[in-house]
Amino acid sequence: MLRQGYHESFSELFTLIQKWNALREAGGPGSAIWQQKSLEEQPDKLDQLYHFLTRAEAAQRAGRYEEVYDNQLNLAYCFNDPEDKWLSNYFYEQCFNTAQLIKIDGGKREAQAHANMGLINEKQGHVMKAAEHYEAFYQLTEGSTWKDETGHTYNSLACEHLWRIYTLLADKMLENKEHQQAIKMLIKALKVAKEGGDMKTEGEATYCLSLAYHFAGEQQRALSILNTAVKIFTALCDSAGLGRAYAAIAKILVSQGKAAETIKYLGEFMKAAENAHLSQSLVDARVLLGNVYNERGNYNEAFEYFSQASEAAKTLNSLPLVDETKTYCGIAKAHKLMVAFNSHIEAEDPVSLKYLLAWKENRSDMCTDPLTVGLEVHASLQPQVSATLRVSGGGSHLSLDTALEEWSGRAASSTL
Repeated sequence: MLRQGYHESFSELFTLIQKWNALREAGGPGSAIWQQKSLEEQPDKLDQLYHFLTRAEAAQRAGRYEEVYDNQLNLAYCFNDPEDKWLSNYFYEQCFNTAQLIKIDGGKREAQAHANMGLINEKQGHVMKAAEHYEAFYQLTEGSTWKDETGHTYNSLACEHLWRIYTLLADKMLENKEHQQAIKMLIKALKVAKEGGDMKTEGEATYCLSLAYHFAGEQQRALSILNTAVKIFTALCDSAGLGRAYAAIAKILVSQGKAAETIKYLGEFMKAAENAHLSQSLVDARVLLGNVYNERGNYNEAFEYFSQASEAAKTLNSLPLVDETKTYCGIAKAHKLMVAFNSHIEAEDPVSLKYLLAWKENRSDMCTDPLTVGLEVHASLQPQVSATLRVSGGGSHLSLDTALEEWSGRAASSTL
């Protein structure tokens, strides 16, 4: 570099080597960077730096700043490995500084530089700074036809970045109970999502806005927006989106005491999922219906829907989902059993004790026909049974195992 007269390139390379050494010292022994070779020990990277730095310096001397930018950008692209992220970020920052000097491309490179700086700041957790870069990116691309290498317009990318960063900002506001500020931010997010033209993003933005209204206590507004989200997710055949939207609707309606309306909505969800052959949505709909019935104490209906969800889950070949639905079935079945169990405990008569003792022996479903129970309890034992099943001085029941063990002991003593 020095022999060819590229003094600035040599100085920049020397600065980068010093920066790497400083990062290594800061990391200390045992850190990932401590185990890496230094820049001067990596000839491939030195070759890349020599090639593009000298070309950038030559272009700078000639006043061709667009070429300076392109060479710096190539260097940023060269260092994509995680251990080289600091080098990549350095050259993106250099690109940003150079882009301010370019006057002949209508602001295209400046827009690109803002997008890259936005991504860097977002990854580093500097959300407000990232938002500033994305907003500049958006303003520079309005009305343009510029596209990236994948064919996406710069403006649609700007809309996507803004939607994401506005949503992150709104999340922080909701964490701080700043509901109205979050709603305003999410309205902006929905606006750019629509402008970007991606229905998936629009659906997510709509759903997030509905949740903000829900947290703010504006339930009718939340329901209205959730219905819009349902229409978008239905058009996209988005099972995950539909499941989240209908779950939110159900939660709001249940909180308002509108169980019948909740069941109606979820029934529509289930039919829509069946018609569209969305197996995951079908599982979600049946689980949600089962939960509603379970909370209302309709355990037979809850068990039926959970069982249907379990069967549907098996067709998806997802073991975690099958296990989850089986758990729901177990919960509903236990609740069904508790109804019969409690009724027999409260009855305090010999026939009820036959049921309980038979169940204790085999732990199957509670018997429904006393004639199938092969145990005989003499009516003279009834006072002892009643005393055992009640806690003295209080009205609470003993556990089934404890009550039956105590009563069996007394019964045996009496018989002897």
